Amino acid sequence: MASIWVKLAAASMSAALLTGCAGIRDHRGYVLDKELATNIQVGVDNKDSVTKALGRPSFTGQFDQNDWYYLARDTNTLPFRGPRVKEQTLLHVRFDAAGNVASVGQTGKDQIVSINPVNDKTPTLGRKRSFFDELFGNIGVLNSGALGQTSPDN
Repeated sequence: MASIWVKLAAASMSAALLTGCAGIRDHRGYVLDKELATNIQVGVDNKDSVTKALGRPSFTGQFDQNDWYYLARDTNTLPFRGPRVKEQTLLHVRFDAAGNVASVGQTGKDQIVSINPVNDKTPTLGRKRSFFDELFGNIGVLNSGALGQTSPDN
């Protein structure tokens, strides 16, 4: 009878530990209604109609305020790992100078770029100095301003 309780306790403990390994799903950004996004027409809609249909954009273009972006991203995060993008949608609406829709484009997860630093060090030009060069390199080197002296031309 005791062995049944031990097995039951072990099974419940292992189930409790495995629930801690479940991933966390997260949605960030705009909640995109694909039907509303496909109804935006070039030359027909303007900034007001797009705002009424889709709402305010996630962000506008840095160099041109006539570029509106709606960004939606779904991620999954497993324990001890960074978040991984499961799905991403970027809706880009471009307006002409009069405020009418000039183009509508949509991209997905294929546009994400992963940038990895090289060896966690930034390569620089110049001579390489060792630890001891850095530590003892300035011993005996003084300039006239360090001692409170002024130069003769002052």
